[in-house]
Amino acid sequence: MADDTRAAEPVSGTVRRKALHLYEIDVVRILTFACVIGVHVTSHTVASNDVALYGLLTLLHFTREVFFALSSFVLIYSYLQKPVPLRKFWPRRFLLVGVPYVVWSAIYFWSSTLRSPHGTFLDMLGRFAIDLLSGTAWYHLYFLLVTMQVYLLVPVILWMVRKARGHHTRLLVISGIVQLILTGIYMYHPQWAPWNGFKDQFFVSYQFFIILGAVCADHQKVLLDWVRTHRRLIALITALTAIVTIGVYLLQWMLGLKLYQSGTPLQPIEMVWAVAVGLGFLAIGSFWAERRKAGGPLAKAVEIGSDRSFGIFLSHPYVLWVLTLAGNGWLAKTVPTPWLTLVAYILVLLGAIIIAEVARRTPLSLPLTGRPYVRRKKPASS
Repeated sequence: MADDTRAAEPVSGTVRRKALHLYEIDVVRILTFACVIGVHVTSHTVASNDVALYGLLTLLHFTREVFFALSSFVLIYSYLQKPVPLRKFWPRRFLLVGVPYVVWSAIYFWSSTLRSPHGTFLDMLGRFAIDLLSGTAWYHLYFLLVTMQVYLLVPVILWMVRKARGHHTRLLVISGIVQLILTGIYMYHPQWAPWNGFKDQFFVSYQFFIILGAVCADHQKVLLDWVRTHRRLIALITALTAIVTIGVYLLQWMLGLKLYQSGTPLQPIEMVWAVAVGLGFLAIGSFWAERRKAGGPLAKAVEIGSDRSFGIFLSHPYVLWVLTLAGNGWLAKTVPTPWLTLVAYILVLLGAIIIAEVARRTPLSLPLTGRPYVRRKKPASS
């Protein structure tokens, strides 16, 4: 495909100089990243026999799917609204994600290595190179690796969306069935997938949600209009799906699986639950967008939260890691479960917010938060 994408058709049918900002998406982004932190904190603080807390973890395991659907939606929506040549698109996108990916991979790798060094410097350098290529420097960095794969696939995704217009429902049904089968294989027959060891880092594992986000971007006006007028129905769908998801979790546990395995992200029901949660978050976002007062303190808070969310995502596992090490596990010894999870969540969130906020105001903004540093203009002297 030629690298000039000016033929891309905008959603509204008219070319705009700047993509219309969707305030609904700010809320979806904030809620999703807040739940990502919840997954990691809960995973590190839950007692091995805590059925209720593992049930909560089951309900939080939608995050990776919603994350990739959201990323695809924002990417394709912006692209359709304001087509740009790929020679300009790719460098900017890879700069905003690739630089933080490399920097945070180095931070996590060398921090853990300094704590327990083994091997020569060249050995460690070789392991870091492997971690960088495989997204395994820390447990959340594969998100960025898959995101960059989606960037590379933009021409293919655009072609698919255009080619399938008029048949998007059929496309999603086929893709959804493939997703359920693939997830079932990962869960129950991992030996059938030769790439199983790297399934988290491979875009194919999330293909339905990537396609779903792109198709929703192509129909964003119709979708958002429907969401605004069906919020009660969406609430009912989300609640019923939550009940079914917890039911599957409990059934799996009673059949002999360990608590974590019963609610793992690899359970096929999590794919259905992720769609319901994404729809629910969008309904909350639409409720906010209708009542948003431009320039108001809450509007400003949501704007800042959306802007800082990626930086918070990047740094929060580091804060969690430090908390679990501090005082030889002082926090876990001091705060009893299940309060430990809540206290740890608040501390991790606050720590990550501070890191993101400080970095955002310095030239380290791009490598640490994925946002370009914009120097504030000094007021003109009188």
